[in-house]
Amino acid sequence: MTAAPDSADDTEGSELSPRDYVNSLARGLDVLRAFNRTRRKMTLSEMAVETGNTRAGVRRILLTLVHEGYAVADGKLFDLTPQVLELGYSVLSSKGVWDIARPFIDHLSEELRESVSAAVLDRFDVVYVSGTQYHRVISVGISVGSRFPAHTTATGRVLLAAQPPEMWPGMIQNIPLTRMTDFTITDREAFRRILEDVRDKGWSLVVDELEIGLMSMAVPLYNSHGNLVGSINVGAPTVRMTPDMMVEYILPKLQETVANISRALKQ
Repeated sequence: MTAAPDSADDTEGSELSPRDYVNSLARGLDVLRAFNRTRRKMTLSEMAVETGNTRAGVRRILLTLVHEGYAVADGKLFDLTPQVLELGYSVLSSKGVWDIARPFIDHLSEELRESVSAAVLDRFDVVYVSGTQYHRVISVGISVGSRFPAHTTATGRVLLAAQPPEMWPGMIQNIPLTRMTDFTITDREAFRRILEDVRDKGWSLVVDELEIGLMSMAVPLYNSHGNLVGSINVGAPTVRMTPDMMVEYILPKLQETVANISRALKQ
């Protein structure tokens, strides 16, 4: 028996009609994003409030995630497992630029004895696509796939600052300047001035704005065509590093590494 042809024509446009929208999938994505926003374990009731879904609907989604290995239940609390990184890692890891950049990142981390990472911009977040964690008693570790608000990170600021001038008004107006610590910049005019300074200098240094005790410095990375592809970042705890040390010691080595990666991308 010949299978009936699919009623959907593969040549049709990509416009979304109401009948194409899968509500249950959208609600499932809401649950995954809620974990990302809060970065904490949650009960069914807390997740329902966070996503605006019913408790029963959230329960079905979470139990499905548990069954598929993407979440775990610890008593009344639910949390994601590392397996959720599979959803995006194949895309991130397929980008050849980061395969080329990885040896340079590893070398810089070994030389500085600090953690080094690479990130790209996803709207108003940064997503980490590569990195090496240097293991010390006190160290900074960011895994591939981690996502943070761009305005609170050095990587995010160099990537935002590198956006075309015509995008700045909408970017400044719409970026959610969420307060992560008492030191997070939340005033839009002040944030604009910071991005202008980052754009002029070509690097960013952020202290205590994402997390107290965390300092990071980033430089943008461009490909052989002069297009922005991401940023390289060095993170260090404030108990071991000062802003002056970052500028005097870390910045020259970070800039040299980025220049070496850019040259390697042209070969």
